[in-house]
Amino acid sequence: MRVVIAPDSFKECLRADEVAAAIEAGWRAGMPQAETQCFPMADGGEGTVDAVVRATGGERVSLRVSGPLGEAVEAHYGLIQGGKVAVLEMASASGLALVPEADRDPCLSSTYGTGELFVHALDRDIEDIIIGVGGSATNDGGAGMAQALGFKLLDKHGIELERGGARLIQLDCIDASGRHPRLSDINVYVACDVNNPICGANGASAVYGPQKGASSEDVLILDHALAHFAKIIERDLGVELMDIPGAGAAGGLAGGLLAFTGAKLEKGLELIATLCNLPQAIEGADLVITGEGSLDAQSCFGKTPVGLAHLAQPHGVPVLALGGRILPGADILLDHGITAIYPISPGPQSLDDARESAVENLRFTAEQVARTWNVAAKG
Repeated sequence: MRVVIAPDSFKECLRADEVAAAIEAGWRAGMPQAETQCFPMADGGEGTVDAVVRATGGERVSLRVSGPLGEAVEAHYGLIQGGKVAVLEMASASGLALVPEADRDPCLSSTYGTGELFVHALDRDIEDIIIGVGGSATNDGGAGMAQALGFKLLDKHGIELERGGARLIQLDCIDASGRHPRLSDINVYVACDVNNPICGANGASAVYGPQKGASSEDVLILDHALAHFAKIIERDLGVELMDIPGAGAAGGLAGGLLAFTGAKLEKGLELIATLCNLPQAIEGADLVITGEGSLDAQSCFGKTPVGLAHLAQPHGVPVLALGGRILPGADILLDHGITAIYPISPGPQSLDDARESAVENLRFTAEQVARTWNVAAKG
């Protein structure tokens, strides 16, 4: 039996490779004769670079950049395909996990560090940049990134705007004369699995702002600021963002990438899976096992388990999903290609205890499922 193990990370608990290793150990304990192949996955958020570099034998590049609130952070990106393709994840430079919960403020946070990653990659002899935009702490429409790339965002007095999404309301014009010269020579692809517009009731600020620390008043300020930003972008750069599905991803960074780098939006999980040669592995498999920290109705929208189910369906390969938590609404996953879902918790646990025992819980659950699969196969 050939089993493909392709989980996402368990956020703030285990990396995707740690989840995959625990599942593999459990499955082999319950079914020693099985052939297993691990593909630690990501959908464009934290872990994307490591997943791709590990699967392709690429190179990981680390550097110090400006974090979401201007503090120095250690960020990274990957080089694959002989150094011709750079894989970035904005979460490593501008991610929510970099900011203590008490300090989170999308009115002030910036994507400038993501732009610094971009510049560092551009200064190499690359042809393509792939950037995952999940897990952001920002709501600046990619303004900080644009400034790092050499665009000047000027107020009515000709003074460069300070960083942060709320400052965009002061924007008077965009000067593109100093933009990085290599932007014209490369292709940029955004790994993005949400369809939120940049503004409005379903936009970046309203839907994701509160998760990043925005109050109800902040949401209104940020939404108004992004609408103004989009208007100036259309006037000065000729790019209309307001009606583009997905432009609101990562606090509007996806829209900023469209406007300032000429990027194309791609389905994140499918893009990352293709880079890792996962579709070919699934085609020849008997079973796919995936998982993530929480399984619920939101898992249907661009998350790894359902994305893998869509890859597996044409080949008739069943997909099992293991979750740290199974929340109300998770049964809808069964209508989106998931064959069965399993909670890994042995019973009521505090969050700290669940994190502490996550590896053992994953291993134990995978072993029990494998034992059950053995019995069913014999029957």
